[in-house]
Amino acid sequence: MRFTLSLVCLLVAFPLRAEEIRVAAASDLNFALKEIIQEFEHNTAHKVRLTLGSSGNFYAQIVSGAPFDVFLSADLNYPRRLEQGGQAVSGSTFVYGVGRIALWIPARSALNLEKLGMQALVEPSVNKIAIANPEHAPYGRAAIAAMQHAKVLEEAKKKLVLGENISQAAQFVQSGAADIGVIALSIVLSDPMRSAGRYWVIPPDSYPRMEQGAVLLKRAGAPAKAFHEWLRGPEARGILDKYGFGR
Repeated sequence: MRFTLSLVCLLVAFPLRAEEIRVAAASDLNFALKEIIQEFEHNTAHKVRLTLGSSGNFYAQIVSGAPFDVFLSADLNYPRRLEQGGQAVSGSTFVYGVGRIALWIPARSALNLEKLGMQALVEPSVNKIAIANPEHAPYGRAAIAAMQHAKVLEEAKKKLVLGENISQAAQFVQSGAADIGVIALSIVLSDPMRSAGRYWVIPPDSYPRMEQGAVLLKRAGAPAKAFHEWLRGPEARGILDKYGFGR
């Protein structure tokens, strides 16, 4: 109720006309954020244009002047750096969740993930392992750290296939271009992935904690401010929890 009243007050304080809000978001939010946007658009007069990609690439684009209003990053450091650099509204960064990773295989695979765990990556039948590019995707860095922790990195690294973001890494496994993927739990928990394969959640103590953050960018108008506030409310929180974004 407190959130609903605060959002109403925000809408009253800023008389809003229908306006498109440009949102840049990490690819692990593909399914969760689309549900959140659907609820927001249903309850307001505004439309959200969502662009998904890697957090590092979005950070570089925003620093160079890309016209986004709200940024949701899989790495909390990027929103903080945007605040420090003056590209984002001071004090607007907040943690919307903590990312987790999982192994995922298609239904046709004979691998026993429950029995093998991380050792599945070095099974003879596995020729290609899909991960996000660790150079600019936090989930790729988490995948490397988890393999290092399980002492399989040296053997597994020659099998790696790098996606530009975590969604592309998942697509590699779905299409058969890779035999197994180290991908975001939030993607694994989506209906299409759950119906098409099996997964094993990688223990969170085997890779650095992935706090993820949202920030309001300097160019944002009143509609974007309302969306940024909506992300902190109970409707959004319930959807984020459903997709494994605990806090």
